Amino acid sequence: MNFDLSEAQRMTCDTVREFAAKRIAPYAAEWDRTETFPADVVRALGAMGMLGIVVPERWGGAGADHLSQALVIEELARHDGSVAITVASHNSLAVGHILRAANDEQKERFLLPLASGRVLGAWALTEPGSGSDAGAARTTARRSGSDWVISGTKMFITQGSVAGVYVVLASTDAERRQRGLTAFVIEAGTAGLRPGRKLEKLGLHASDTTELILEDVVVPDAQRLGEINGGFRDALAILDRGRIGIGAMALGLGRGAMEESARYAKERRQFGRPIAEFQATQWKLADMAVELDAARLLVHRAAYLQDQGRRTTRESAIAKLYAARAAARATWNAIQIHGGYGYTKDFPVERYWRDTRVCEIGEGTNEVHRHIIARELLALQD
Repeated sequence: MNFDLSEAQRMTCDTVREFAAKRIAPYAAEWDRTETFPADVVRALGAMGMLGIVVPERWGGAGADHLSQALVIEELARHDGSVAITVASHNSLAVGHILRAANDEQKERFLLPLASGRVLGAWALTEPGSGSDAGAARTTARRSGSDWVISGTKMFITQGSVAGVYVVLASTDAERRQRGLTAFVIEAGTAGLRPGRKLEKLGLHASDTTELILEDVVVPDAQRLGEINGGFRDALAILDRGRIGIGAMALGLGRGAMEESARYAKERRQFGRPIAEFQATQWKLADMAVELDAARLLVHRAAYLQDQGRRTTRESAIAKLYAARAAARATWNAIQIHGGYGYTKDFPVERYWRDTRVCEIGEGTNEVHRHIIARELLALQD
């Protein structure tokens, strides 16, 4: 088993780490305070090829692997979860669905602008009444000649008001519940499609998150992605990849909390010496290091298996669940190490804690992931 990164992976990691230190770290707190979407930084990442990491070069992408994508997301999250989730959701969900289900004509049309960063992608599955239960979706798509008419409301849509391309899942056979969902790709500006209210969130303030309203949106059958009633099957495979990205994001946030805490502990003096010399502080840092190292191995394993063309439902769930929990503990302990200052916005650890919270909810709650892992385990024992 080789734990070394390839030269290309190391170069990608180093390039993004340097970019994040210069273009993200100095401004992340202000973006968080003002809830500003950093459009210029996202465009710059697009110019670097980071918005089409695994897209083949023939469709404008970097043609890299899923491990490279995980490395990029970790480096971005080290300084800002909002930028990380923008890149993660664009690549893993919207672009990922088109890569999986689109025909060549659709890939040519939509991937070229998405992979270059000229437009951002958004993925719309969740609704006000259907989160973990995708079968409760009430957004419908009905045939009208050679077109489809789509109506409904989507919720918690990342890039909801800034995307140029939306992948929307709608019910085409309500009796089949989740097995009756079909995916469509819809461009911003299409009549009847509009963002709803902007959501006020605990964290990720610089990430654009809104409702998405569809009022009799008419799209041709040429914009249907994949088979009729096959959208949920594709969505499950896409979520296997997306959960690797969320695991990498959690890892980056946890690493940021650990590194900031180590720095602070060496500078902060109490009782005549740095608090880094106290066992209570050292044990917290040691626990962070152990759990984050374990999380990294799990995330990288799932990404590696994706690159081998393997099904990773179990591995992705394990990686995402463990990384999210490790990051939650790391950021919580980082606030404790910082003491009173950790409770203020003078240091980034409180922002890391707020941003990490979504990793235990988005793309499957911790409870759902335990269900997935147990189901996979029991199936292996049948």
